[in-house]
Amino acid sequence: MKYEAIIGLEVHAELATNSKMFCSCPVVDPTLATPNSAVCPVCCGLPGVLPVVNEKAVEYAVRVGLALECEIAPMSLFARKNYFYPDLPKGYQISQYEYPICKDGRLTIYTSQGEKVIRIRRAHLEEDTGKLTHVDQEDGSYSLIDLNRAGVPLLEIVTEPDMRSVEEVRAYAQELRAILRYLGVNSGDMEKGVIRFEANVSVRPEGSQELNTRVEIKNLNSFRALERATAYQIEQQIAMMERGEPVRLETLGWDETNEVTFSQRSKEEAHDYRYFPEPDLPPLVVDAAWVESIAYSLPELPRAKAHRFIRSYGVAEALAEQLIGEQVIADYFEDVLRANSALDAQTVAVWITGELFGWMNQSGESIQNIKVPPSSLAALLQDVKDARINANTAKSVLVEMLRSGRQADDIIRNQGLEQISDAQTIARLVRQTLETNPKELENYFGGKETLSQWFFGQVMRAARGKANPQVVRDELEKQLQERKTHR
Repeated sequence: MKYEAIIGLEVHAELATNSKMFCSCPVVDPTLATPNSAVCPVCCGLPGVLPVVNEKAVEYAVRVGLALECEIAPMSLFARKNYFYPDLPKGYQISQYEYPICKDGRLTIYTSQGEKVIRIRRAHLEEDTGKLTHVDQEDGSYSLIDLNRAGVPLLEIVTEPDMRSVEEVRAYAQELRAILRYLGVNSGDMEKGVIRFEANVSVRPEGSQELNTRVEIKNLNSFRALERATAYQIEQQIAMMERGEPVRLETLGWDETNEVTFSQRSKEEAHDYRYFPEPDLPPLVVDAAWVESIAYSLPELPRAKAHRFIRSYGVAEALAEQLIGEQVIADYFEDVLRANSALDAQTVAVWITGELFGWMNQSGESIQNIKVPPSSLAALLQDVKDARINANTAKSVLVEMLRSGRQADDIIRNQGLEQISDAQTIARLVRQTLETNPKELENYFGGKETLSQWFFGQVMRAARGKANPQVVRDELEKQLQERKTHR
């Protein structure tokens, strides 16, 4: 029997405001700040305190809602979500339940199967919890709590169960992260936990319309963890169905080391949280004119940018997807073309996603701090276009540029790397190569025509890689034909 996965995602994104959701405490970098240094009676949950809504957080929520084509509610309500956990000092979380600020949106993703629309059920505001650190020692275990994160604004974005594969799950997560970064509402730094994924996974026989029991995998903070945890659960549930075992409604964690899910608790339903309206906060009313002004300020979003790159520049779809993953990469690409509009955009895209991406992966540098600004890459690619150097030499030159910050022209001149395009010089090199390899030449004429590529390599070696490849190929073909005719 064939099976089909039914997957929905809940994404918790911290909003990049200066202060917390309901108090004036600063939002601090969890990797740098002293634990419990950015706290006050409000985010500590002390009796008698009153929360006040952060206007910037509301604005950021509206920006995200508009980018996801959501309906922005003119009036939404905050509620108390009651549950006990050591990192929740109040004993409840202020969230939105029945009346969220954003609902009924959509996000278009790109996969190997083409584009697909994922429906957004809701996006609602809430506050983050504190952070627990568990310490195991031989003389006893204990836990430490840091409340710096407690009260940080969160936007929870919930999809409908529209995803059917791990590829779609990753594509959605990457697309949403890119949008949040383009909007400037979230850094996307998953290592710091500012964006966290939770996957709801169930499985059913292919062709069935029934929604079977699902499990929720909590707190996945990397694309790799999201992919592997989802794939693992799909495999587990298929195996359980094959054995006739029921799937339990439960919350799971992900063991990164052993790459398995583990049970955390039975899954709560909404009534278990005893939601009721937050008595200390009035209804959240957003003015239509304010929403319109926010909509007017939205930047060009990743999907629109990809379509423009394909339409206006003729860039291949797969390359456009790589370029728009981060706005700074997309900006770098267009800056190269602005520096030299005569360059072929597809060629520029190939060099950025190939050579520059390779360098950044190896060095750990970002596009903002590499030593080759867009104008310098444009100058190098113009040298290739003018046949001053060939593509292989240009790759070596680019590496030196990235290492030293020197300009292409300086490297080419000092190292004598100008390409040899002189027809007589190349003809001489081809002739010498054929004359000094009579055995291989005879094998070529005997039917082993793949040796023409070997001859090409020998000529390029004799020219120390500086010969114009196309001129070499043309001359080699010419001399081989002449020798074949006069045999």
